[in-house]
Amino acid sequence: MTVQPPEPSPRLASSGELRASHDDREAVVEQLRDAAAEGRIDLDELDSRLEQALTSKTYAELAVLTADLPRLNSSEIRPPLVLKGGMYGASRGPGRWEVPGHVIARGGVGGVKIDFTRVECRLKEVAVEAYGEAAGVTIVVPDGWAVDTSGMDPGVGGLTDKTTPDRLPGTPLIRLTGSGGMAGVVIRHPNRRERRKLDSNPAQG
Repeated sequence: MTVQPPEPSPRLASSGELRASHDDREAVVEQLRDAAAEGRIDLDELDSRLEQALTSKTYAELAVLTADLPRLNSSEIRPPLVLKGGMYGASRGPGRWEVPGHVIARGGVGGVKIDFTRVECRLKEVAVEAYGEAAGVTIVVPDGWAVDTSGMDPGVGGLTDKTTPDRLPGTPLIRLTGSGGMAGVVIRHPNRRERRKLDSNPAQG
């Protein structure tokens, strides 16, 4: 049985036509393999769906491959988290929040801060697009998380990477892309003030 992707429609333009990441495709692959192990789809159908999952470019193309399967929390496809600094700035964290496979941050003139220190993330990779623009973007990751900045354009403001290369087992890789813009992008581990808050509020969130 071959599953054909649906025709694009205006209804999907806000989410379904967004580009899927490697992690999104991998989540669908894992769900399909689980479904085959449970006897929900046969091996021929599994091969067909896996081939389409690995070549899918949008959320809509991925969604049709699992539309007739139970949704598992660990394998749900979530649209990107988009943070725009605008005039007054924007932030996410340090409380607990659900991390999607794709995060987009645009500094604007107010700046953006993304704090991953309180999250529980089971993803193997998180793709973060950061555009410093006029006020910059700051990204804080826990100790033991690794970062790949090879796809980042430093722009005029530059890229400041203060993370350590040591990655603990079971932690995600932050794959950082985008541009530093005028104000730059900073990615680092918690500073002293942030560490004091973490130590004094271990159960926060």
